[in-house]
Order: sequence, then C-alpha cells, then structure tokens
Amino acid sequence: MIPSQPQPAPEHEKQPAPPPPSNEREQESSDRHWRVLGKMVGTAFMFLGFLQVFLSISGGFELSGVVAMLLYFCGLAMWANASIEHPTLRWVVTIGAIGVAVGFLHYGEILFWHKQLVFWGTSIMVLYFMFHEPSKPT
Repeated sequence: MIPSQPQPAPEHEKQPAPPPPSNEREQESSDRHWRVLGKMVGTAFMFLGFLQVFLSISGGFELSGVVAMLLYFCGLAMWANASIEHPTLRWVVTIGAIGVAVGFLHYGEILFWHKQLVFWGTSIMVLYFMFHEPSKPT
C-alpha cells in the first residue's frame, strides 16, 4: 500500500536555522572581547589585593589602609560580571562585592578575621573553579 500524501519530516531532520547576520556576529564578537577583558582585569585586581592580604597574614603585619580590600572586591565584582552566566547570581555577587568594598572604605578598619575570611573564601573559590567543568555551548 502506498500512502496518498507524503509524510512530513520528523523534527530532528529539519534544516538548521540560517546563520545570524554579520551585524549580530560582530556584536557577539565584541561582547566576547569585553568579557575576556573583564575576566583578565578582574583576576589581576583580585590577585593584587589577595597578595597583600596573604602577605600581611603570613608576615604578621597590619595592612596600611583599605586599598588591598578595595582592589580585591572591585576585582571580584568585575570578574563576576564577566564570568558568571546566571544573571541573578552574577548580580548578587557583583552587588555584594561592591557593598563589602564600600563598607571597608567607610569604616576604614581591617581586622584579622576579615583577612582570614578573604583568604579562606578565595581558597574555596579557586578550588571550586579548578574542579568545576564548564558547560559546553550547544
């Protein structure tokens, strides 16, 4: 028996969507460049701030001012804005980091437990991202 009308193709056999116009591709490329820049600058700021905090913990001396904490938390805000995919989590981390930096700037005092919290928090964050496998784009 021959069917009178041809069967439609299944969903998975349909043709792929055409590529986006060149304008959209240029914008995506530009966004990618800004994200890489944010990751690099944010990581550099976090490293500079963390290095000062780490040396003050291991050397037993006090930090002279809040510049190290400002560098660290502003770098964290830039890194989070460029790296975290989920918008809610990205904005929570960014606003939280800016809030903590403003708090240190306002009070101007860094206690030993503040430095310990930054040290162990950074250690846990680095360990997480060392073993976290990023999702692959589809």
